[in-house]
Amino acid sequence: MRPSAPLLSVREVSLTHAEAERPSPRDVSFDIHPGEVVLLLGPSGSGKSTLTLSLNGLIPHALPATMTGSVRAGGIDTATAQTATLSTHVAMVFQDPDAQIVTGTVYDEVAFGPENLLLPLEVVRTRTEEALRRVGLWERRRENPDHLSGGGRQRLAIACALAMGSPLIVLDEPTANLDPQGIDDVYAALTEVVAAGDRAILLVEHNLDAAMGFVTRTIVLDREGRVAFDGPAAEVIRDHADELVAMGVWLPGATLAALRLRAQGHRIDPLPLSPEDLAAALPSRPASDASDRAHRAEAFDAAETRAEEPLIRARGLTVKRRRTEILHDIDLDLAAGTLTAIVGANGAGKTTLIQALAGVVPPPRGQVRIDGMDPGSASPRDLAEHIGFVFQNPEHQFIAHTVFDELAHGLRLRHLPDDEITARVDEMLARFGLEHKAAVHPFLLSGGEKRRLSVGTALITRPRVLALDEPSFGQDRARASELLDLLARLRAEGTTIVIVTHDLQLVAEHTTHTVVLADGRVRAAGRTSVLFQDESLFTGAGLRLPALQRVLASADVGGLS
Repeated sequence: MRPSAPLLSVREVSLTHAEAERPSPRDVSFDIHPGEVVLLLGPSGSGKSTLTLSLNGLIPHALPATMTGSVRAGGIDTATAQTATLSTHVAMVFQDPDAQIVTGTVYDEVAFGPENLLLPLEVVRTRTEEALRRVGLWERRRENPDHLSGGGRQRLAIACALAMGSPLIVLDEPTANLDPQGIDDVYAALTEVVAAGDRAILLVEHNLDAAMGFVTRTIVLDREGRVAFDGPAAEVIRDHADELVAMGVWLPGATLAALRLRAQGHRIDPLPLSPEDLAAALPSRPASDASDRAHRAEAFDAAETRAEEPLIRARGLTVKRRRTEILHDIDLDLAAGTLTAIVGANGAGKTTLIQALAGVVPPPRGQVRIDGMDPGSASPRDLAEHIGFVFQNPEHQFIAHTVFDELAHGLRLRHLPDDEITARVDEMLARFGLEHKAAVHPFLLSGGEKRRLSVGTALITRPRVLALDEPSFGQDRARASELLDLLARLRAEGTTIVIVTHDLQLVAEHTTHTVVLADGRVRAAGRTSVLFQDESLFTGAGLRLPALQRVLASADVGGLS
């Protein structure tokens, strides 16, 4: 039996940002009880992140938004209570961990919250150590948070939430920047948190392959921000898969693969929610057939690789941050017209490498060439004409007061005619589904909308090279697919594309080449289809090949592996 009083009660809540034309979310109602792990799904722009900000009073107290309806956390009205009081009932982990890091050491960051609750010193110490050990950061407790990788800072933010001891923890895409081991560590820690039965978790997450074994219930918001479905997680996804796909909501990879196979005439019932479920439902391909296909692919890829000429070349690339050497003597060639993924565990140097190749962090002179240009000595204007860059955090590159002006900025610097600027901006707004946000401040967009805008600003000047750090982060399934389709079209037109990503399923399905980094060095580089045949290349770098990819490769279905 559920307790009579829920940890959280949301009633008819609608939230409207200061410059928005309509509320999102809209008329939302639900309760969360102890022991529940609730997955909040919805397309980009449906109001998922906005809704989470109302659960501990940041809306309406700290952020400019109009709120109707009510939210009660632990029986307290969030619209009237102080946020400090609410923090003892609802702990938050934001989509961007940098938005909540305020101190100079990892230990102090976790201790900061409990200290501000005026808890006894021993309680603060115990909570801090337990939280840091749960997320694997205890040995780095004396370091500055700035020295952690993006995934490390995400785990730090989760430790801060755990240390607060709040009955409800709200997490907005907590595993987006984590490698496979980091994802396992986070979900293991969260599983322990709810095991006692007196806490609950509300989770906004796109990586459903990792989440499905953890969540107990799913709430789905539609494009208008209303609750479309609410029920047991597996039941909601299986019973409404087609509707969720039409809405653009992320589904587990195995479920999406099964839907594609159903469309080809394969009988798969019930819909699988994991690679293991899918493997059990599919016939196996004979080992000899799989081996022959692998050898043919390797021969074709090797012949094609020999014919390619590098557009981006690094020789002896060595990059230091402060006094620490991040990249060590890297030699790398990236061919024109390819789509290359840089992958590696957290802290391997992926972001540093792509930023050095793009000149965002100027590499030492003479170590990198892009189409004959040295990004170590090029002017910002020359760099922008050759390469467009999309940061991991979109907000780091926004400078204008409206979405329209953000897109127009680079074109205005090139003194293009006003009618051409308007035409190009309108085209980009339509391409990324941002027409109705043209007059909105970029910082008031949803996470997914910010990501689409940042990609648009990099593309609008039509550079020959496009570099993207975690391009699918914050995107719903439909928008991520559109972005990947756009990248494929750009590549077909001759654009060379380099991405950093943690999503190896994306790498397997969409890239031509892969660079595997480990400890600041290139462990392997080559055609994606060839590298994925050697699992040891990835496991040795702290990565794990997608289970779905292995299932499809060994299944006798054709067309998907």
